[in-house]
Amino acid sequence: MFRLTQYMRELTDPTPVRRRNGAVKPVVIWNLTRRCNLRCRHCYTTSADVPFPGELSHEQAMAVLDDLHAFGIPALILSGGEPLSRFDFFSLAERARELGFRHLSLSTNGTRVAPHIDRIADLGFDYVGISLDGIGAMNDWFRGVDGAFDEALAGVRACKARGVKVGLRFTITEDNADMLPAMLDLCEAEGVDKFYLSHLVYAGRGDKHRGDDTAHTRTRNAMDVLIGRAWAAIEGGRPLEIVTGNNDTDAVWFLAWAERNFHADRVAHVAAHLEAWGGNSSGLGVANIDPQGKVHPDTYWSDYTVGSVKTDSFSSLWTGSDPMLATLRQRPRPLKGRCGACAFKDICGGNTRIRALQVSGDPWAEDPACYMTNAEIGVDDAAQRLTVTPFRGKSHDPAHRFA
Repeated sequence: MFRLTQYMRELTDPTPVRRRNGAVKPVVIWNLTRRCNLRCRHCYTTSADVPFPGELSHEQAMAVLDDLHAFGIPALILSGGEPLSRFDFFSLAERARELGFRHLSLSTNGTRVAPHIDRIADLGFDYVGISLDGIGAMNDWFRGVDGAFDEALAGVRACKARGVKVGLRFTITEDNADMLPAMLDLCEAEGVDKFYLSHLVYAGRGDKHRGDDTAHTRTRNAMDVLIGRAWAAIEGGRPLEIVTGNNDTDAVWFLAWAERNFHADRVAHVAAHLEAWGGNSSGLGVANIDPQGKVHPDTYWSDYTVGSVKTDSFSSLWTGSDPMLATLRQRPRPLKGRCGACAFKDICGGNTRIRALQVSGDPWAEDPACYMTNAEIGVDDAAQRLTVTPFRGKSHDPAHRFA
């Protein structure tokens, strides 16, 4: 995840750079079930509203919670399918809260939040992320069920009414990219705390619909919209936080924006923060447990399994000798093509490896969703790279560029 607002604040209110030391404990995204009441076009778990055999039993899931807590993971995200569709969801969530995970989140399609808001609020989730892929009928078309937008929006409003931090997650494609400004307007109107732009990943039904992925020019334009809105929120003292996911090129695009608008010392400072972050964190700072208990480098790598929590603890699998995890943790990674030659691979980390794998058959090939030109990333000629053009106004205020 690229925290755009956070790094933008580093340009105006710098903080010390904190680098990773020693082994990194991952944020764990746990897909509790494949069962889901929606039929989303881009679903990476290919979920449906039917029972799926082989999912973890209640006893097995409780044991996983105990192990994750003992291992000391920094955050646990309960996801699906639709996690509220799992038969023992609230029992698991209650146990997770009793254990005292440092950060406990719920990732949901939102349609079942309002009817259960009292229990969700009482559990004290640190964050509830709700997926919407457009306004009204556009969202319902993407999600395969009429009325899904209204039900999810009711979930957002229920969270706000109970004081639960809530965010909207929007997967951008060619079909809905024009709705990005309206989605941001919706966040502002409803007092949403966070907006998450997710780039399409070629996994599950998302792989089937990879032709719907946004063209590079459209993605660049979308990032300009996000940057403009994030800056306007900071300048206006509004709390909306903007983040992106599944395309670490976003950090490099943001750095180029900073080069055009801020003095070189501030740009160098934020670049140091971005290098400390390191971009794509699959197999290092993020891990996935699927509904059957299989462990993957991230939520999209369903074809690669490290092991199963049915037979081994997550902690032992994650600290074992798996060769893919070991290679993903290398810095630099053994990247090829444009990614291998990129001048910014220390920032983006090689971007999303599963997309490279799905397109080329090689997990270390270049990511086809990198939307910057060869010249911009120093592949053809380093001299053609974007250079620092400091903002010369009385304050660091590039907002006029996005009026």
